[in-house]
Amino acid sequence: QVQLVESGGGLVQAGGSLRLSCLASGSIFNFNTMGWFRQAPGKEREFVAAITRSSTGGWYADSVKGRFTISRDNAKNTVYLQMNSLKPEDTAVYYCAAGVRYNGARSSGYDYWGQGTQVTVSS
Repeated sequence: QVQLVESGGGLVQAGGSLRLSCLASGSIFNFNTMGWFRQAPGKEREFVAAITRSSTGGWYADSVKGRFTISRDNAKNTVYLQMNSLKPEDTAVYYCAAGVRYNGARSSGYDYWGQGTQVTVSS
């Protein structure tokens, strides 16, 4: 059973930066796509960013494009989400997800999920 463990969340002021990490218990090279999602209180889980196995393909939600960067280090079994110019509306629990074959932004396409890490952006 694959386990994904997120870290790096916290409290930051608007305009600040955070880097989230997602460490997998096994090789992430086995997964076609690694993604990040988030869920704010009272809202549905939404797609943030995803990256393919080869790291040549990556895509972002419009709300974070130009501010967030996803990357993966297959040797370290880790996926990162660099978040810059954070806004209060970025406040949410951020989840890491792994898709064995899936390649897209639908949460239902991912096979494994982490427990989440809280990101709070104060104004």
